[in-house]
Amino acid sequence: MGLVTWFVGVLFLSTLLLCSADVHHYEFFVRESKFKKMCNTSTLLVVNNSYPGPEIRVHRGDTVFVNVHNRGKYGFTIHWHGVKQPRNPWFDGPEFITQCPIRPRTNFTYKIILSEEIGTLWWHAHSDWTRGSVHGAIVILPAENETYPFPTPDGEQTIILESWYNGNFKKIIDKALAAGTPPPQPDAYAINGHLGDTYGCPTDTIFRMEVDYEKTYLLRIINAGMNEQQFFTIMNHTLTVVAVDASYVRRFKTDYILISPGQTMDVLVSANRNAGQYYMATRPFSDSDVPPVDFITTGIFQYTNFVGGSNASLITLPAMNNTDAMLNFISRIRNTNVTQNPPINVPGDTDINRRVFITLAVNDLPCKNSKCVVSDGFAASLNNVSFVYPHIDVLQAYYRNIRGVFAENFPFLPPEFYDFTGNLTGVVSAVEVGTRAICVNYGDAVEIVLQSTQMGAGGSHPIHLHGYSFYWVGAGFGNFNGETDPSTYNLVDPPLMNTIDVPGTGWVAIRFFANNPGVWYMHCHFERHTSWGMSTVLIVRNGSTIETSIRPRPSTMPRCHRT
Repeated sequence: MGLVTWFVGVLFLSTLLLCSADVHHYEFFVRESKFKKMCNTSTLLVVNNSYPGPEIRVHRGDTVFVNVHNRGKYGFTIHWHGVKQPRNPWFDGPEFITQCPIRPRTNFTYKIILSEEIGTLWWHAHSDWTRGSVHGAIVILPAENETYPFPTPDGEQTIILESWYNGNFKKIIDKALAAGTPPPQPDAYAINGHLGDTYGCPTDTIFRMEVDYEKTYLLRIINAGMNEQQFFTIMNHTLTVVAVDASYVRRFKTDYILISPGQTMDVLVSANRNAGQYYMATRPFSDSDVPPVDFITTGIFQYTNFVGGSNASLITLPAMNNTDAMLNFISRIRNTNVTQNPPINVPGDTDINRRVFITLAVNDLPCKNSKCVVSDGFAASLNNVSFVYPHIDVLQAYYRNIRGVFAENFPFLPPEFYDFTGNLTGVVSAVEVGTRAICVNYGDAVEIVLQSTQMGAGGSHPIHLHGYSFYWVGAGFGNFNGETDPSTYNLVDPPLMNTIDVPGTGWVAIRFFANNPGVWYMHCHFERHTSWGMSTVLIVRNGSTIETSIRPRPSTMPRCHRT
């Protein structure tokens, strides 16, 4: 019954969108450019000489073609984060998962098929750490015959939160991986490429958003940071959250938001205070034993025609380790039954026929590189499997039935059970390396429970699943109990998300129908953890019809080095 409801809802939405869908074309020239910040000059790989990169602006249901020209020194790919790409994994973008890199002095055109997404998403490089400088917003406006489920705002502003390093992102991670050491902390955080006025360099710039008194603005907030969840606020102003991960949520008011790397949020703010300049500010949140650097980065929310200063001492944000503030915010996110959202269709308990329980951990592995400066380097794992990228993409191997590239035997349970969030004295957990996939059938009702562990430094993990939005149905602290915890699930109005944060001493549960055939990457959006192997692949097998099967492989796919 649930799958029928989903199909009817999607059929109605698809009919609505086809009436007004448009086609857009963009040209991305990716090359190295110099940027001066913190009184230093850094060379970054960027798109169209811009940091952050250009904004893609479309309507719901449109199709977008982006021709990417590689004018850099090494290969890379681009991912369209949160876009489901129905039956179209070829253009999803993660390197060696759905394609091989776009080589230097070549180009590749992506076809981005939008469906039910609405609001704000983003695009970013999906190779090494190049997403740190190669990223930008995707703004998805209502279709021609749609409206917002709230009063139309008077204006809008995209706000991208970033990690700034005084150096090239790829070189930073390459050096750390070769040495077996953790990558360095960022030198600063940025708002739309601006570092603000808290880092001490007189030539640094501050982002300014100009507003008119008594007007309401839609903020499209993206966390493009490398390894940091972020609190965000505008001093003396109330924020109203209206969408998360390109899906509308029940509106709620708050003094701050908490947003994880990979996530997007649409927020309304009214310029209803005394005319002046007010700080917007961001700082990290962490529940790890090895937290990020606790920098506060500023911007300005400035009323038109006001001239004056702001005082940094007026900034109030939750403390970096304030888990109560984190919980208070995320617990308020709920789905909303508005016509602009697809009908809520949560797989019920009796629907579920694929259950996967996954532990997340940071581990040690012998460092065998000739440049190692330590005996044991870092690894990260899901169910004690540390992912290894193959030499050709998994999607091509799956589609062409090329053997030896990946295995369809990712464990559906941890290989051993222990007190995951407790005292790990005496626990020695062996880690395997390999390219192992989770395989399900088309139409399966899937539940995945993600369990944090105290292996490594513990802490949260923002987990992103490509090709899907899923229902976040449950969360808790401690070790997941399969007998009692499912009774606490929210199966009435759980939010649709593509990136979910797993708390450092707890678990989350997600559910979805496997209705998008293809090869889809699932990974931690802390970039250091992905670099160490905290990822896997979800393979959804074809259905019985053309309409439920992967689209044919395009002839233009970048060629892999060994093929």
